[in-house]
Amino acid sequence: MISGIQYLKDSVGFLPFLILVVSGLIILLGSAETARRESGRYGSGVAIVGTLLAMFSLYFLYGLKKRALFNDMLIIDNFSLFLTATILIATLVVILISRNAIAKDGAEINEYYMLLLFSSAGMILMVQSINLIMVFLALEIFSLGIYVLVGITKQKKVSTEASLKYLLLGAFAAAFFLYGLTYIYGATGTLDLIKIAKIVSEGQVTSNTYLVLGASLVLCGIAFKIALVPFHMWTPDVYEGAPTPITAYMAVGVKAAAFAVFIRVFGHALPKFNIEWNTLLWILAVLTMTVGNICALLQDSLKRLLAYSSIAHAGYIFVAIVAGSQYGYGAILYYLLVYTFMNLGAFGVVVYVENLLGQKDNIDSFKGFGFRRPVIGLCMAVFLCSLMGLPPTGGFVAKFAVFSSAIKAGYVWLVIIGVLNSAVAAYYYLKVIVVMYTRSETAVEVISPKGSIYNGIGLIISLAGTLMLGILPHKVLEIAIKAVSL
Repeated sequence: MISGIQYLKDSVGFLPFLILVVSGLIILLGSAETARRESGRYGSGVAIVGTLLAMFSLYFLYGLKKRALFNDMLIIDNFSLFLTATILIATLVVILISRNAIAKDGAEINEYYMLLLFSSAGMILMVQSINLIMVFLALEIFSLGIYVLVGITKQKKVSTEASLKYLLLGAFAAAFFLYGLTYIYGATGTLDLIKIAKIVSEGQVTSNTYLVLGASLVLCGIAFKIALVPFHMWTPDVYEGAPTPITAYMAVGVKAAAFAVFIRVFGHALPKFNIEWNTLLWILAVLTMTVGNICALLQDSLKRLLAYSSIAHAGYIFVAIVAGSQYGYGAILYYLLVYTFMNLGAFGVVVYVENLLGQKDNIDSFKGFGFRRPVIGLCMAVFLCSLMGLPPTGGFVAKFAVFSSAIKAGYVWLVIIGVLNSAVAAYYYLKVIVVMYTRSETAVEVISPKGSIYNGIGLIISLAGTLMLGILPHKVLEIAIKAVSL
């Protein structure tokens, strides 16, 4: 048992989580007034302030001594702080690009921002969890919020269908994860990741068969959230049906939280399995990047293209999982941060175009866009070049770091396949750029002549992050590598 004073001390360790939850509750209580409910300014304003305060609180937490919190259920360390910062950046940019888009879609505006903050709080709780029961609870906290956010535009049947599909498949994935925990507990007698690591390293496992089966089921549950092949089938339909800002949020936030759990479970608690299962992980990486890129080639919808692209990027990140080294895990953290900027930037441009032209996300809608909106077109070109992995963007450094970790671990052929997949991906990214800079003879009907200033701020943040992490990557990459000393 720990005292009330100790609880208060431990509460400081997950201050970002508390700030987001309190901000969400303020939105919930304040939106009871009709005037505030009808205006999205109140909810978005509180959400922006709450997210910025949560980011500011990281300044006081960074550099603190690593320690477990609440009877070894959570932990404060540089690993969790790095990923918390990534999630908060994603949340802030999504809030900014949501202002016009969500109001136009007719969603419950204040409830939207409340659920967004609660989902981010769940992700932060997940990256700090070192007990598998706490991981599961955090997983459900953010998943429930996202299930609702996907279908929050209730008047759109495609959105409701996507929400229901994600809910049903997510429930199956959660069941796999929870069922796997029972086998791990049966084999080790604990769900504490630190204790599991000690038991496995000392060879005190009661049943190796139970442990393998439990780890396999947990892998299935995490693979669903990451959208690894063959657990990826939900991704394009859900991404297309969800409001575009939520599609962007799912593509980056969920991946960051899921990869954090993967590293803690298979990189720290069960490192032996990374060695024994390297063939399986190798195959998963190859299938994921290949299927994602081939399917992206066939898409006319930019949202579906970016959805399959996110699957391919999960495969690239998984290359570093196969490497299984500290440098590889650090490269994953760096990649997730870069991916947050460049992917949110690309989706931010899609939101901008939807605001101008209505709900048109097909690639042909971008014809001549680079001439009509040269600044936004240039931003989109930079984001797509970063997704391709071209210098001097952050995407180049991220891919280089991930592939370097695999080469150092001896997986040369895996890197060759990754490079070939990157060449395939370059085709469909370049296709979008070519369409943007192809003059259109037909006039395009503009619904809204002006873009949102908030969307512009979100694009500026994304562009700055994408370029800075490509031009000056060393310090951040060094921090990322040191952060994975679990």
